[in-house]
Amino acid sequence: MHGKRRGPVLIGAGILNILMGLALAVGGVWLIALGGSWYYAIAALALLLTGVLLLRARPASLLVYALLVAGTLAWSLWEVGFDWWPLAARGAVIFVVGLILLTPWVTRRLGDGRSDVRSNSRGVSALRGSGLALTAVLVVGFGVAAVSWFTDPHRIDGTVPAPASAAVDTDPASIPAGEWHAYGRTGHAQRYSPLDQITPANVSRLETAWTYQTGDMRGRPGDPEETTFEVTPLKIGNRLFLCTPHQNVIALDATTGREIWRYDPKIRGELALQHLTCRGLSYHQVTAGDAAAAQAAPANTPITGETVDQAAPGTTAAPGGSTKLDLPVAASSGAATTADCPAMLFMPTADGRIIALNPDSGAVCGGFGGGTGQINLWTNMPNVNPGSYYSTSPVVVARGLIIVGGTVLDNVSVNETSGVIRAFDIKTGALVWNWDSGNPDATAPIGPGESYTPNSPNSWSISAVDENLGMVYVPLGNQPPDQWGGKRSPAVEKYSSSVVALDIATGQVRWNFQTVHHDLWDYDVPAQPSLIDLTVNGRTVPALVQPTKQGELFVLDRRTGEPVLPVTEKPAPQGAAEGDHTAPTQPVSALSYDPPPLTGKDMWGATMFDQLACRVSLKRLRYEGRYTPPSLQGSLVYPGNFGVFNWGSVAVDPQRQIAFTTPTYLAFVSQLIPRADDTTTYVQGGSAPEHGLPSLNENFGAPFAIKLGPFVSALGLPCQAPPWGYVAAADLTTGKLFWKHKNGTVRDASPLPLPFRMGVPNLGGPITTAGGVAFLSGTIDYYVRGYDVTTGEQLWESRLPAGGQATPMTYLGDDGRQYLLVVAGGHGSLGTKAGDSVIAYALPKQ
Repeated sequence: MHGKRRGPVLIGAGILNILMGLALAVGGVWLIALGGSWYYAIAALALLLTGVLLLRARPASLLVYALLVAGTLAWSLWEVGFDWWPLAARGAVIFVVGLILLTPWVTRRLGDGRSDVRSNSRGVSALRGSGLALTAVLVVGFGVAAVSWFTDPHRIDGTVPAPASAAVDTDPASIPAGEWHAYGRTGHAQRYSPLDQITPANVSRLETAWTYQTGDMRGRPGDPEETTFEVTPLKIGNRLFLCTPHQNVIALDATTGREIWRYDPKIRGELALQHLTCRGLSYHQVTAGDAAAAQAAPANTPITGETVDQAAPGTTAAPGGSTKLDLPVAASSGAATTADCPAMLFMPTADGRIIALNPDSGAVCGGFGGGTGQINLWTNMPNVNPGSYYSTSPVVVARGLIIVGGTVLDNVSVNETSGVIRAFDIKTGALVWNWDSGNPDATAPIGPGESYTPNSPNSWSISAVDENLGMVYVPLGNQPPDQWGGKRSPAVEKYSSSVVALDIATGQVRWNFQTVHHDLWDYDVPAQPSLIDLTVNGRTVPALVQPTKQGELFVLDRRTGEPVLPVTEKPAPQGAAEGDHTAPTQPVSALSYDPPPLTGKDMWGATMFDQLACRVSLKRLRYEGRYTPPSLQGSLVYPGNFGVFNWGSVAVDPQRQIAFTTPTYLAFVSQLIPRADDTTTYVQGGSAPEHGLPSLNENFGAPFAIKLGPFVSALGLPCQAPPWGYVAAADLTTGKLFWKHKNGTVRDASPLPLPFRMGVPNLGGPITTAGGVAFLSGTIDYYVRGYDVTTGEQLWESRLPAGGQATPMTYLGDDGRQYLLVVAGGHGSLGTKAGDSVIAYALPKQ
């Protein structure tokens, strides 16, 4: 009867405080033992004492709890200031429980424990006695929260100066202002359009002009997790040209969205794919010089009927594998063919081909590739395993050549194919030169029966080209495995994680700039370089801007590779795994988005409990800041290999001489798993993936497999506090940030569709325009947004039917209107909603 007179709410509140205190006590003591904050253990004692006093119906329970609230508030402000989301993680549970304790069902039972209200001789309520103290501190806490709602300590406000003069693009290709002829609009890859119809004054009036659905959705048998719709279409004449994840090529009317033609390359099945995507096509207008070259050049070996050494599906071949299988049929199989292609589109396929198509009709260009309409990228390759190598990105077209790199399976084995860069005659498909980073000086075409260096660093991203200087700029990755480099050759060490300038005519290295020394973090160079002429100290400098995963924007003289903005070598953490080593220093640019190192105060969660768990996890990991080597213990990699910047790159404005950037911040955990043999799967759940897909991160043949994943709590939330994504503008001549704002909401990334503007990750690049508006669709919430380039303020947004993880583009239609084009198809490994939409926006017709 005695407990019953206290009331169920009072008893429940007491038990709740005790349970909370026990949970915090266990984690808090553990954290202290690891050298972390004492707050949680102290809070545990306060909660336990509060719970005991509540069960005894003592008014002093509210005083103890008031002290806990006051202490939590002071500690939270000391750690994170007026930053709402970190404050909420620390104090929300404490605040809500405090409100419960002030309810009449609790306060009326405090005193001598009898149920009669008149027995409450101490007069406890929310406004009397010990309740008043708790009310006062809760009001102060609410006031602090209210101030934090209107405070953004991460925001940098500023204004980009007006351009001093009109932009001059030194790309020799004659591209009409209303067209988009390459992935980054031109070979200079600025992702900048000279169109100016859409301005900050009218962008809010953009409306959907038309929508087209490709019918190509992820989820087919054999699709890897990272099946993605990442294309940036081309616009030539009044036609748009795009490719889908499953490699269809489609031509649309640019003004109406009507389908004109479609081509299916009939990709073979059972491919060992890590990624399935097509980021874009490449275009070439045939010239008289091309025709003359075709007369003189030898034809490339046809792909039809060719047999190569090939592994069984889902495995990786050792050199000189024994199985012989036919590669796919010719591109013309079941498709129209034409001998005359006054212009050509080049399409890379997932089974290792480059196909040439006539943009007028979609017919295969029969004169290309020895009469097959395609070239075989597996020619002269070691360790053939269809799907384990292909070009996910559009090829470079320059000076009568197509220049091709390709993706190599990451962290599957040490017996992968080559990352060679090759140049083929644009008319015939004949091999002109090959640059193999494992044998960098021998660029003459390789002979029959020879093969390129196995497992050499590859270029899976997009290259840029300066035809005036005669150089193609290639971003390079690593030699697998990414996280252990004990057997890398001197050539691999020199060119891994670099941007390399190759001579267009010969393939010889003109210069090389390494962005990471002895890369053990999968910090391959993921982004297409952007070429821009900068005015520095009164002189014009032809510059290259190279974004990196670790957050650097290296601004280099593209003639020599010398830094335009200073680059310093800074000491890096040491102590690699057995058989490996670490570089003593790493390069850091004067223009860097490298975040401050993570500490306990940066940990986050939905509540104080998962935030505590994240603090414990941080202390248990090896972490000495950026470039902490991978370890058996598990190392925190921050920024993670998702990248501050990835294949979406940045947009550069040649008028304002700025970079419009979209930095993302996510930490990852990298743990080395010792391998006892070359067959056991250690990180794939004990069995190989279905449909011949590769066993990622197993590193067959290396001493370690790698367990790699985002640094998240048990609830699946990032352990680091938001924001996780921004838009920002930087001066490319000084490295100064003009402004930086958090960007995007968690509407599509949380259990409840709440549009909290927390700043979310993005994958897919931005574009800028002469009208002073930038556009981005790549955030993990399903929106395309327009921003004022001058201030960074968001001016417009439109809801997308799926994830928009692609780079938009803009063009002029036949009706004279400027269109914004967005692809919304989702991204498999990000978990954004799948789709197949191509959406055009324009201002209303006059």
